[in-house]
This record gives sequence, structure tokens and C-alpha cells, in this order.
Amino acid sequence: MTETQESTQAVRPMPLQKANFVAMAIAGLLIVVGFLLMLGGSSTADEFNPDIFSTRRIVVGPAIAFIGFVAMAIAIIIDPKKLPFAKK
Repeated sequence: MTETQESTQAVRPMPLQKANFVAMAIAGLLIVVGFLLMLGGSSTADEFNPDIFSTRRIVVGPAIAFIGFVAMAIAIIIDPKKLPFAKK
């Protein structure tokens, strides 16, 4: 490598900036919250638990987890300058 090639490679910024990692942490929290909302007791052979069909466990929890997974993909792909909490 020549000296000019080394200097241009050293100047290139990292592909993921601090704002991307903050967005990834927020998305990770959404995923964890979604899975926590899906938790609960199960039915046994002796007793039926109707809570396994609650809206929180079959609609809200999976929807929040899915939104978290989509947000994680967006946090990785998006330009950090476009994020609202990025340094300008």
C-alpha cells in the first residue's frame, strides 16, 4: 500500500456510530418487553388457565416484539445523521 491509500483508509468513519448503538439498545428493550408481555402461567393436565388466550399474550406482546425486531434492522441500516438523538 502506498502512503495515500493508508491515509484514506484511516480517515474512513466507522459504519455504525453511537446513535446506531443507542437505537439498537432501544430496539433490544422493545424486544425484551414484548417477550415479557408474553410470559405467564400455562395450562396443566389438571387445570385449564384461560389467561393463555389473553390479548396481552397473543396480540400485544408479539406485536411489540415484532416492532422491536423491525426497529433493530432499521437501527443497523439507517444513516446515524438521520436519527433524532445523533450529534449534529
